[in-house]
Amino acid sequence: MSRLVASRLTLLACVLLTPPLVAQDSFGGQPAPPAPAPAAPAAPRPTAGARPDQDAQMAAERQDFGVPPTAELHAGPMHAPTPASIPGGQVITTRGLVELLGNTQVRALVFDVLGGQERIPGALAAVPAAQAGSFRDQTQQEFGGFLRQMTQGSADTPLVFYCLSSHCWMSYNAALRAINMGYRNVLWYRGGIEAWKAAGQRVEPNGPR
Repeated sequence: MSRLVASRLTLLACVLLTPPLVAQDSFGGQPAPPAPAPAAPAAPRPTAGARPDQDAQMAAERQDFGVPPTAELHAGPMHAPTPASIPGGQVITTRGLVELLGNTQVRALVFDVLGGQERIPGALAAVPAAQAGSFRDQTQQEFGGFLRQMTQGSADTPLVFYCLSSHCWMSYNAALRAINMGYRNVLWYRGGIEAWKAAGQRVEPNGPR
């Protein structure tokens, strides 16, 4: 076997044995698979042909666990009971979100801060914004650039952030980061994807946007 042929075979073997690169979390792209999260209490899924009790569901989404709201980024466990309010922003329920997204006069942006297998249709990936840290760190700078691009520089654009459920701090952190940047219509969808599905709303597979 010539040296040239042997060299080519060695190169081919290296290519075949090299593992593929793993996609990193990014703003607006496809989120990397999240770490397994503890099961969180969720509203019951509606049975076929049944209409969920909206009042009961809204009450569950607003349930107060006695956790005080904070204007600082949460650095503890991300899957734990959350506050019932958020300083500088508003809590939006499933009913309110459905109405908002159905309003053709308003251009609201929805951000998926969980990165699970499913998302609210049209949601943009913003998983890195869940990170603890400070409002002056690199995550804040990158997130700020992403939001400026998505809002076309409008601080009045309604921004909706969600993650898993009322036992998930990821979207709380993302919402706080946006509030700290001066966005005036920050909406925290505390019920998250679990409440959305429990209400019988449509979801789509998570993927690049």
